[in-house]
Formats: sequence, C-alpha cells, structure tokens
Amino acid sequence: MAQRKMKVRTFSALEVANICGVVNQTAINWIKQGHLKGFTTPGGHYRVYLEDLLHFLEKRGMKIPLELQELADLNAGSILIIDDDRQLNNLLRRYLEKQFPGYTILQAFDGFEAGMLLARERPDLVLLDLDLPGINGHELCRRIKEESAWGAPVVFAITGLEGDGEKQQILLEGADAFFRKPFEFEALASEIRKVFDNE
Repeated sequence: MAQRKMKVRTFSALEVANICGVVNQTAINWIKQGHLKGFTTPGGHYRVYLEDLLHFLEKRGMKIPLELQELADLNAGSILIIDDDRQLNNLLRRYLEKQFPGYTILQAFDGFEAGMLLARERPDLVLLDLDLPGINGHELCRRIKEESAWGAPVVFAITGLEGDGEKQQILLEGADAFFRKPFEFEALASEIRKVFDNE
C-alpha cells in the first residue's frame, strides 16, 4: 500500500518561499504551473501538503530543512470515523486512541462534515457508516475513491443495514473492507493494523 502518512501539515506559499529561499510570487508560480503540487483554500490562498513539498525539494535536489525532516518523522497518520451514531463514534474514537497512540483520530457525524475533514486532513483510513444523514454512504465512498484531493484513503465500510447486497455493492464501489454492526472492535483494529503495517 502506498505511503500516505505525511499529508496533514500544510504550508502557505509564503512559507514555501521562505523554505526555498525565493520570493512569494515564485512559489505561487510553481504551484500555478504545476511544478509544485498544491491547492487553494475556499478563501483563494495557496496551500501545499508536507509530502508534496518534500517531493518537490527532493526532485530538484534542494536541501530539506531539519524542521521538515522532523515533521515527516513525527506525523504518524490519521483515521477518520464517519458515523452519525454519536455513542458508537465516540466509543470507536476512544478505543482507537488507545490502540494507535500517536495517530490522529478524527470524527465526523454527517456527510457534510466528513467532506470538510477529508479535504482538510486527508486521512490515511476512513471508517464509513453507510446510513448517513445528508449524503448516502455509498455515494460518499465513490467520491472518496474518485476525489484525488482527498488523498485516496483506505475505506472500511460499516453498517447496521440488513441484506447481503450491501456488502457486495459497497465493495464494488471501492471500499477496501466491510464490517456489519455490531462488530468486534478487536477485529477492526486488527485490520487497521494490517493497513498501517503495509505502508
């Protein structure tokens, strides 16, 4: 599985310029011209993920500052729980925090909140409930797999919905694993561990 552990920290064009020893406009031009992978915030500001900045520096043979190396080493990874069942969501968060110390555990309780967190945090793994208010879990799974700006996380679908068709459908839509509620937390953690061990 591809390395996806360093995309939470972002840098402004000015920060990139200072790191690279150039003026702000040069960094903006790099992003606009596609030399440096970046994105724009809703306010129109340019941002660059840590992993993309490191790749840019390495590709051009530029020196990587010690602070960036330390950030890359410290940033373990993140898991996003998307479930409108607040009790289960909170139980999962507390359990995963104990099982995966050093990892960031994020929570969303509906599809809208999930979309914002996916774009901003680019988690490594998503636990996705299929029966969500606002946006169907199936639709959200398809969008996660199609939207490159969200970092292509691993998706574990979870549902309390009955019927054998649910599992088959969500796996066809790109989910990497399927768990039917109620499920054993230990079994879930074991599968998550396999994902991170393979990175």
